[in-house]
Amino acid sequence: MLLSIALAMTALTTSFDVSGVHVILRQNSANNVVEANLYLLGGARQVTDANAGIEPILLDVSERGTRQYPKNALRRAMAKLGSEIVVAPSADWTMFGIRSSTEVFDSTWTIFVDRVMHPTLAKSEISVVKAQYLSGIRQRRDDPDALADLLADSITFVGHPYAVSVGGNEKSIQALDSAALRDYQRTQFVTSRMLLVVVGNIDRVHIERLVNKSIGQLPRGSYEWTAPPRVPESPTAVVIARRQLPTNYILGYYSGPLAKGEDYQALRVATSVLTGRMFAEIRTRQNLTYDVHAPFVDRAATLGGLYVSTVSPDTTLKLMRAAIVDLQQGMLDPAGLKQLEEQFITEYFLDNETNAAQADFLARSQLYGGDYREADQFVDELKSVTPEAVQRVARKYMKGFRFAYVGDPSKLNPRTISLF
Repeated sequence: MLLSIALAMTALTTSFDVSGVHVILRQNSANNVVEANLYLLGGARQVTDANAGIEPILLDVSERGTRQYPKNALRRAMAKLGSEIVVAPSADWTMFGIRSSTEVFDSTWTIFVDRVMHPTLAKSEISVVKAQYLSGIRQRRDDPDALADLLADSITFVGHPYAVSVGGNEKSIQALDSAALRDYQRTQFVTSRMLLVVVGNIDRVHIERLVNKSIGQLPRGSYEWTAPPRVPESPTAVVIARRQLPTNYILGYYSGPLAKGEDYQALRVATSVLTGRMFAEIRTRQNLTYDVHAPFVDRAATLGGLYVSTVSPDTTLKLMRAAIVDLQQGMLDPAGLKQLEEQFITEYFLDNETNAAQADFLARSQLYGGDYREADQFVDELKSVTPEAVQRVARKYMKGFRFAYVGDPSKLNPRTISLF
């Protein structure tokens, strides 16, 4: 049922260029909602440590006033429309999106493009937004999960473009001013960096008219999307943050394949299998944790990993290592793998029911696979993953973990870490 719905929806999907802006449109008349995601491509590769955070800060400041809409007028207009405009920076792009109904989409679009093209960028408003970002950065060290994530990134991405935090750092954010933001908006908001994905009850002619009259008038620029390199493989390592906590937090990553590679789906399945096995043993049988899983970080350059919070880190890590070895040395039952794949597909499509999630799915297919129609192949590719492929990717990639440990170091034996 979910597959037939997905294929029917894909049949209504088209791709075209409008004044230099690449557009993917999925027409969906099942509801009266329109989601429009403008992807500003580049992400971490678009900035350096010196100006990291500039793009999301610029877009957030634009909510506080544009040429056509002073701050209070903009907020009143958005409240009246009942729409939402969201900013979501990530390693590969910054997503600037509309969540609206068909009836008020045009009015929301007018505010949206004024924020892209004509932000006021008043010094006082920049200061407010910078303070918010700086507060968020400083608070990361007060939350053990956020700290583990920060430390894991710091040790995993050495020598890779993803090492630059798209959300910025204290030094880069403090250095930003109105002149830097204006220059960035003028030089980097170009149509060659833009992918517009629209999902909803709206047609091509309508989208072409809106784009032509607005962002299609921006300079073309010379940006060209390319995939980043793989995250470097390196020997197992750990960075430790000593904290007196009720439990200890462990997060480790290893380098996965590029998203366009043949091992992409197999590693996705392998991490799902590993999550199930670790949960059954460590959470259900041993009761050593409330949360254990093997994350799959879905980027152009993927990562796999391990996460657990536990009062017995050494014992838990040994059990996690045993689960990996079992996956690398054993062979999955084909019937059990088939059932897992069907469950994964069902959950994946349930997670992607919203128009906004479908837009993200299409964007990833276009950028990671080179064609939005790669989304058509998603189910078949997952179903084609074999027990042999799961074993192969477990052996190939599940090594050279870079761990972050937040908690009591006396409870962690360095020899246990070296097993990974």
